[in-house]
Amino acid sequence: MANRFILNETSYHGKGAIKELVGEVKSRGFKKALIVTDKDLVKFKVVKKITDLLDKAKLKYTIFDEVKANPSVEVVQKGVKAFKKAKADYMIAIGGGSPQDTAKGIGIIINNPEFADVISLEGTAPTKNKCVPVIAIPTTAGTAAETTINYVITDEKKRRKFVCVDPHDIPVVSIVDPDMMSSMPKGLTAATGMDALTHSIEGYTTKAAWELSDTLNLKAIEIISRSLRKAVQNDPEGRTDMALGQYMTGMAFSNVGLGVVHGMAHPLSAFYDTPHGIANAVLLPYVLEYNAPYTGTKFRDIARAMGVKNVDKMTQKEYREATIKAVKKLARDVGIPKTLKDIGVKKEDLEALSEAAMADVCTGGNPRPCSKKEILAVYQKAFNGK
Repeated sequence: MANRFILNETSYHGKGAIKELVGEVKSRGFKKALIVTDKDLVKFKVVKKITDLLDKAKLKYTIFDEVKANPSVEVVQKGVKAFKKAKADYMIAIGGGSPQDTAKGIGIIINNPEFADVISLEGTAPTKNKCVPVIAIPTTAGTAAETTINYVITDEKKRRKFVCVDPHDIPVVSIVDPDMMSSMPKGLTAATGMDALTHSIEGYTTKAAWELSDTLNLKAIEIISRSLRKAVQNDPEGRTDMALGQYMTGMAFSNVGLGVVHGMAHPLSAFYDTPHGIANAVLLPYVLEYNAPYTGTKFRDIARAMGVKNVDKMTQKEYREATIKAVKKLARDVGIPKTLKDIGVKKEDLEALSEAAMADVCTGGNPRPCSKKEILAVYQKAFNGK
């Protein structure tokens, strides 16, 4: 069986990388951008860092700032109208996963108008044409949407999130500049960082994992584990390392998939508008405990990458327990809540959440086969904290 790997055409990394934007726009012959972002990033002048570069180079753009957390079908459809009205020929997505995902949805529909309802893009939709060109500039270190072929949209009417997996949607250029992430508050840094750790651990243990993805994910686990605490304190080195670590796991999990942590986290965002990173972070240790018997020796590698000492002297039971303990400690150190109860989940919703998780595309990649009954049991443990 062939293992497919799809990556950006071009990516830039490091402090000051956004200076490469103008050269990329000009070399590709782009004429006018639709900047896809949110109102807070405009308000706090994060977007201005980019528009100043465009203004100086006399490059045209229109700003679409109606993106919100957990972007909806309606937001994507508004973006499609904005793109057409602006007479743009490419997009610059500035922000975390929400602007990146919105831009992907817009770009796919512009070039594949038969999917204008957005909902029909769920799963692996048979789109024929590549997305409108997107230059992705992340402002968070977590989702890695700037290098993935995935995006997630919320169907607010049905209170559900759906995942779209489409090789046609990957941004042509990603610019991963830690300077663009320096204004992230502590809570957001922690949540997005734990999202990245979840990506790397799930990507390493998912059923489709193989040597190339394993190499990227294990290094990402190491980088994220050593740098997230520093990034939360706005340490420049921590910010730079997190920017790289989250991108590395994005390269990997985009191609091999995830697991039931994400399958269970998506319904939490749809039901309660829970930030995606928080949902993943709370659920991760409980799912690790559930998955452990189906992971072979992989928890030993994860523990070692997370800096656990004397791993090679441990029994299988000991290194699995040590892995879960290390994840919990990192989460506590950066201020992640312990239980679903702590983040406002209602006990009476656990049954419906379990149904939604079973239907999520990420659940199919989990190393341990899942049933609704088993997922409900994990939700219950995560709700009570035991």
